[in-house]
Amino acid sequence: MSTDNTPQPVLAKTADMPAENPAAADGSVTAVDPRLLVREQGLSGYLGEFKRKMKAGDLGSIPVVLGLIIIWAIFQSLNSNFLTAGNLSDISVAMVGTGMIAVGIVFVLLLGEIDLSVGSVSGVAGATFAVLNITHGMSEWLALILAILTGAAAGAIHGYVFARIGVPAFAVTLAGLLFWNGFMLQILGSNGTINLDSEGLVAKLTSYYFSDVAAGYGLAVVAVAAYFLSSFFDNRRREAVGVPSRPLGEIIVRTGALAVVAFAVAVMFNQYKGLPLAVVIFLVMLVATDFVLRRTSYGRKIFALGGSVEASRRAGINVVMIRTSVYAISGTFAAIGGLFIASKITSANQGAGSGELLMNAIAAAVIGGTSLFGGRGRTWNALLGVLVIISIQYGLALQGIASPIQYMITGGVLLATVVIDAVTRKTQKTAGRA
Repeated sequence: MSTDNTPQPVLAKTADMPAENPAAADGSVTAVDPRLLVREQGLSGYLGEFKRKMKAGDLGSIPVVLGLIIIWAIFQSLNSNFLTAGNLSDISVAMVGTGMIAVGIVFVLLLGEIDLSVGSVSGVAGATFAVLNITHGMSEWLALILAILTGAAAGAIHGYVFARIGVPAFAVTLAGLLFWNGFMLQILGSNGTINLDSEGLVAKLTSYYFSDVAAGYGLAVVAVAAYFLSSFFDNRRREAVGVPSRPLGEIIVRTGALAVVAFAVAVMFNQYKGLPLAVVIFLVMLVATDFVLRRTSYGRKIFALGGSVEASRRAGINVVMIRTSVYAISGTFAAIGGLFIASKITSANQGAGSGELLMNAIAAAVIGGTSLFGGRGRTWNALLGVLVIISIQYGLALQGIASPIQYMITGGVLLATVVIDAVTRKTQKTAGRA
């Protein structure tokens, strides 16, 4: 017999169902499922739900978006070159390597765990590609695939040891950080640096631009149309089953806002070199991973596991498989990010994966809005978070501020984000939403 005293959601009775006590029913308050998108149909219902979320501390991505606007405004006031097309394009390409790693970190954080090995794994991927392709003459595509599989295998090993044997994730991935860093140094050999072909496949990941203006505008059109159609048909499905949904006007407003941002970005890219291939790949990865998390049973299992391990186990979820696969995903994206980083410097060297890369990747996921406590976040948070971090780095670099100050400012932003996350979680518990 369950001893859980948490109030359970109750769906409201329909108008066709007579109340057992009409007099009492007239003064009763209709109970609804709090997981519904809105509690009442129409714009007023959506606005009411928005107010309830704000009071409960469910701020979503609002703080990081406002923070990014403030950061850009400050750096633009200090240096008029900050918001130029060239600088913003460089920021967008530079963020992809760290952003890819942060996407994998989001998956791990949704479990309420951590992966400290991603920096070293990214370095191993870059070194593996360089050794196979440059040193041994393997074809670029095969070397690329094997490098990514190396990251996936490393992550799967970490996940298996954590999930099956029960070693804490912190200890497993810390050991992985040391082991894979040593492995990278070993395969690079005594020279320590292997230069990549500047015209090769990996080098073009960050150096290739679609110079035709139609590419940037075309991608903007596709993104806006896809968002509108996805939102529209999602609402149709909700209406078909009698679940309250967003009003059409609100969808149009959201689509309009996205269109403004998308076409502004396209104009910015076309004023410089064109649409970067790196950005296209990053956006495709974000869309794909967001679909996996939000639209598949596998994604729902990840969220469930982040909410409660024991409840997930009793619900029949294979905890070992989910945990192992999530760490494999983290390793895969660490490897992909490592290849983009190697592409940016057109080499694999002993410093790859070290320094601030690990902390920046974790900070990007957290700053973007993914909870450290598990169960809340989206892969799009990686985009917002890494954009904040790289913007700070580029803005301070334009001012000629030394790296120590950059670390301190980034650390301060991360601390503020974690404090907001903790306060938000506490507020939600008080409001009965967590």
